[in-house]
Amino acid sequence: MATYLGTHGSRIQNYTTDPDNPNTGEVWYNDTSNALKFQYPNVTSTGAWSSGGNLNTGRVNAGAAGVKTSGLIFGGKTPPSTAITESYNGTSWTEVNDLNTARESLGGAGANNTAALAFGGNNPGNTAATELWGGTNWTNVNSLNTARQLIVGGGTSTAALGFGGLASPGRQAVTEAWNGSNWTEVADLNTARYYLAGTAVNNTEGLAFGGNLPAASALTEFYNGTNWTEVADLNTARFALAGGGSATSALAFGAEPASALTEQWNGTSWTEVADLATARYELMGSGISNSFGGGIFAAGGGSYLTATEEWTGAGAPVGAWATSGNLNTGRSTSGTAGTGNATGLVFGGLPPTTAKTESYNGTNWTEVADLNTARNAMTGAGTATAALAFGGTGPPPALAITELWNGSNWTEVADLNTGRSSLRGTGANNTAALAIGGYDSSVSAKTELWNGSNWTAVNDMNSAKDYVGAGGTTTSAIAAGGGPGTKNDTEIWNGTNWTETHNLNTGRYQLAGTGASNTDAIVFGGLTPAVTAKTEQWNGSGWTEVADLNTARGAMQGSGNSTTAALAAGGENPSTSALANTEEWNSSSVTTKTVSTD
Repeated sequence: MATYLGTHGSRIQNYTTDPDNPNTGEVWYNDTSNALKFQYPNVTSTGAWSSGGNLNTGRVNAGAAGVKTSGLIFGGKTPPSTAITESYNGTSWTEVNDLNTARESLGGAGANNTAALAFGGNNPGNTAATELWGGTNWTNVNSLNTARQLIVGGGTSTAALGFGGLASPGRQAVTEAWNGSNWTEVADLNTARYYLAGTAVNNTEGLAFGGNLPAASALTEFYNGTNWTEVADLNTARFALAGGGSATSALAFGAEPASALTEQWNGTSWTEVADLATARYELMGSGISNSFGGGIFAAGGGSYLTATEEWTGAGAPVGAWATSGNLNTGRSTSGTAGTGNATGLVFGGLPPTTAKTESYNGTNWTEVADLNTARNAMTGAGTATAALAFGGTGPPPALAITELWNGSNWTEVADLNTGRSSLRGTGANNTAALAIGGYDSSVSAKTELWNGSNWTAVNDMNSAKDYVGAGGTTTSAIAAGGGPGTKNDTEIWNGTNWTETHNLNTGRYQLAGTGASNTDAIVFGGLTPAVTAKTEQWNGSGWTEVADLNTARGAMQGSGNSTTAALAAGGENPSTSALANTEEWNSSSVTTKTVSTD
């Protein structure tokens, strides 16, 4: 029998207080509280959809293969029938070499975007043509035995299934197995149908669900490598849906008429889970399971949509905010800098307008040397030992003053070209920073680049705004939300230009933000116009709501330069105009469980 010592390499330890950093799964005895304790990670219990990168060519009834970090879409109707193939890297779709035969309503299989299979379809007229994708080109290989359209299947490029579909004289039950060289007819579906969805990870196990009989069907069948068996029905009968996953861990999503409905299969039954953000039909889907890491994605469909959505299933780490030591001086509209959540710098702010600076060591704040010029509605960039403070309101308003922090003192350096308040800054240190938006005589779209000596005006944002949430570097940055009003638009910076991209889920201004790049950022708090605690995380393709701040607030800024560890300090809400609260963000979190021994 396994023992704790054998499993963990140590005996259960006694402590007078809980250990500072217990290992996940570690058990210890707290002899002050007379309790056994253990720690476990917090993970999602179910899944949700988030936005992905748009297809270059909107389409319906295409073939799909791979997972959400390495996917492939091919063929389909644009209209007309197309041969266009696009490859997905988890952020964006790229056009690659076309199919040899343009077609729609085809089947697809494949583990990733370098090895896939396209089979059947309509071009016009039913086809049995099969093509193999090797990562660069499509090659014609041996055809299906039965030409048909609206066929589905799954698996890999060397072990796949194709089943169902439409051919003369009507609905098909035919199932074929691919062994890497040839298709072989195997046991038929119990119920012939088309416009169904299906999943498989090889040619010995599959799942078929939904479809047109010609009425919408909820029927589900499981293939064990020899025969199909009817199992539990979908909760909602439908056709022109899509699926992803395996025969024991699948998702069904979308339908005709346009539906966002998603159901999850656990090997025994279907359960309704979170809907797609965009209702659609004749869409494409792929992936290997419905759990975290299963890689299911949905793309296209409907009125030739380009939208992609990615599924994050159960078992994903859950991030959380944890309270920490308060600022010595509560304040709002201050500047911030820092890396992670173990170091930070807060400077300036109000009320009243101050020059005070505080440094954070992961536990407590310590007052250090003041700014040379007291101000509020300013911003900052850099680290706790190499920071930059710029802009703000003194009075006078719309200051251009820039100060450089070397870990001990502030020194005035070259001014911004355009003085402004309510701006946002981001950058890796005090030699490379961006100044974004703000307010001079009006709301501004101006952007300036700091090179360690001077500011240079660079290309403006697409729209003027102030109090945005920002993060990233001088070559890869993001700006989201802001005012006037409660904007939800997002722009990304590539070192030369700003490009508009997917909106925040919740529009707001006076929010905080931080991040490593224009593909990895987090925003939190702000005014909607009501004060909010909402936090959203950006993955380069879409925003996902994650755990709220413990204290709802606006008029703060964030630091951290990453989405794995960040810091929120100060701000204001209706009850307090100068908060001292500090919270630390970790992208994964744990729960400590107590087992009483009394």
